[in-house]
Amino acid sequence: MLQRVFNCVLLIVGLSISSEGLSQKAPLLNEGVTLSYADGFDDGCYSGKKAGLNQFGQFQKDRGRFLRDTLYSQGWSDGFRQCETKLEAIQRETRMAMEQQRLRQQLHTGQQQRHLEREVMFDADSDSLQSLE
Repeated sequence: MLQRVFNCVLLIVGLSISSEGLSQKAPLLNEGVTLSYADGFDDGCYSGKKAGLNQFGQFQKDRGRFLRDTLYSQGWSDGFRQCETKLEAIQRETRMAMEQQRLRQQLHTGQQQRHLEREVMFDADSDSLQSLE
């Protein structure tokens, strides 16, 4: 059972990583934001995902544009925070699910142990036990 949880975790993280390549730009442009903000948000989101995964790869940021274009820099900052936070939430939920599964498994193991102890005591010859005293 723990292996199934671990496989689910790998799937979730894999989907999160593979979604790095998905651009955030088109949906933002459809909402009517400026191209400059959408570019910044897209680059910031990519970088936020990198930071959330603790990867040491390069962030995606046009440094010159970040310094001179306030819409780009605001978009980058917003995208970075939003995407880093989403990824951290997924990781936190995954860790919690794994811990809950581990606790369930421990509980199940303890219940099995008590059941075996009862079985042994039920089958024990009480006369033989009294002779041990």
